[in-house]
Amino acid sequence: MHPELLAATSNPGKIEEIRAILSPFKVKIITPQDLSLKLTVAETGATYLLNARLKAQAYHQATGIPVLADDSGLEVDALDGAPGLHSARFSPKENADDADRRDYLLEKLTGKARPWKAHFECTAVLFLPGFGFIEKVGQCHGIIIPEERGDTGFGYDPIFYIPEYHATMAELGPDIKNKISHRAKALSALMPVIASMFKNNNKG
Repeated sequence: MHPELLAATSNPGKIEEIRAILSPFKVKIITPQDLSLKLTVAETGATYLLNARLKAQAYHQATGIPVLADDSGLEVDALDGAPGLHSARFSPKENADDADRRDYLLEKLTGKARPWKAHFECTAVLFLPGFGFIEKVGQCHGIIIPEERGDTGFGYDPIFYIPEYHATMAELGPDIKNKISHRAKALSALMPVIASMFKNNNKG
């Protein structure tokens, strides 16, 4: 039986990416929906790391299961790093969706000199009882473009252009995205740690 790891998110896009990125490692990724768990964690931390830790700790306390959590954001140079920690809550529109957030970002960039350099950043946190927190960081650099391109991915992917690939994140497709994205880099860095921690934990 493969060891279980709870993904501390209800975002279907994130869950799909986590499962794909960690597929080489024989671990069963379970979700809050699998456990009929409805948990809202106030992301009050001042950094991605603190928010990821808050989520990891809350989900572990609720289930007792080893947890993988992450916090990520888009940082745009022309906006002094915004939306950053507030990427998922950037639009002032009530019940805003991804498209609303993209529209609001482009509105804020109107009139600012291009290129609009930006990067995605992700801090991934693993919590396994007896080991505490293990954290890794990943970044992906690109530029924001004023028109949406591509129909895969989620969030700001359709307007995040990566010059090396001549494509937006939403045009890359999962095979490439799950190798070069900020989340892929952070989770890939955790993979040997996950393998070692589960191995040692199972010995006990």
